[in-house]
Amino acid sequence: MQMKIIILNLDRSTTKEELVVLFEEHGSVQSCDLVLDKATGKSKGFAFVEMPKPGEAKFAIKNLNNKKVAANRIRVRKAKDKKA
Repeated sequence: MQMKIIILNLDRSTTKEELVVLFEEHGSVQSCDLVLDKATGKSKGFAFVEMPKPGEAKFAIKNLNNKKVAANRIRVRKAKDKKA
């Protein structure tokens, strides 16, 4: 069962490709969605990554939470499921 991870406090210049590389150091990445502002097309400072193996996802969360990426310390945790 895959795990969805939320990454908060991203530097606005961080790209989707940079996030994929960062998370692939800890396991396989199924998808990465950098949330963009509809009006400007610029990053809103957070993203979601899906990893197919929960063990790798937990390893990534543990090792990347509070890591300095660009100018910011990112916060990484398991994303909460959306209520229907």
